[in-house]
Amino acid sequence: MADMVRGGPRSLRARREARAAYLFLAPWFVGLLVITIGPIFASLYLSFTDYSLLKEAKWVGLENYIKMFTEDERFLASLKVTTIYVVVSVPLQLAFALALALVLDRGLRGLSLYRSIFYLPSLLGGSVAIAILWRKVFGADGLVNAVLSLFGIQGPGWIGDPDTALGTLILLHVWTFGAPMIIFLAGLRQIPSSYYEAASVDGAGSLRQFRSITLPLLTPIIFFNLVLELIKSFQSFTQAFIVSNGKGGPADSTLFYTLYLYLQGFKNFDMGYAAAMAWVLMVIIAALTGVNFLASKYWVFYGDTK
Repeated sequence: MADMVRGGPRSLRARREARAAYLFLAPWFVGLLVITIGPIFASLYLSFTDYSLLKEAKWVGLENYIKMFTEDERFLASLKVTTIYVVVSVPLQLAFALALALVLDRGLRGLSLYRSIFYLPSLLGGSVAIAILWRKVFGADGLVNAVLSLFGIQGPGWIGDPDTALGTLILLHVWTFGAPMIIFLAGLRQIPSSYYEAASVDGAGSLRQFRSITLPLLTPIIFFNLVLELIKSFQSFTQAFIVSNGKGGPADSTLFYTLYLYLQGFKNFDMGYAAAMAWVLMVIIAALTGVNFLASKYWVFYGDTK
């Protein structure tokens, strides 16, 4: 009886539906193989070659990776600059986004309008236009120095000074707080108000409520934003490219990892070396993401579990 059912009209219709599904999915599978998986394996192969885009790739084994960590001082400088950028900008951005989300969660009138306005920096912050504007604002004759001059203070050329150039890019990243702020605000709306009412009855103040209720229940959201912003920060490129005229200056103070990768691949035409840098970056991001997931069990709370 089972064999008859398997070979009956219902089974035939199921096979036809499966074929139709695979047919409609075929363009996606082709795109996955040709546009994503294929280039990934191609770049892995090129990372072990000497390839200049103009000549045939020549196998050199681990030479690119050895050179990267033992001979290339600019590579180490770019890694240092990017690490400082990520370590400073990500916590500042998340803290600012959370603080603003707490303010907006107090039931302000016109909340939808405020949400839209504060989200705009996240939409525009990675654009070329904003990077150019940032360069003008922090230039020697820019808006920041114009404001300082009103108080008799002569400011430096912020983007032209190695001591302050990276700080301006960190400030730009903090300014793009909109996306994590919206996520924090959504998380705050999911915390039952009864928790705060019970805490108020017990005499807990606002600070104690934040430490004992808001912060623990928001840890999954904090973790989510942390992972996303960590990955995005390591991939930052446009801001440093525009502000430094594509050179990473002054004195390599804004030489982001991705910018140096770009210079190696498309200015020096050393695509094999650039591919090796890309794989090192992928390993760094994957390792830090893995560490975050392992460490999350010690500080992220999901309901009644830790």
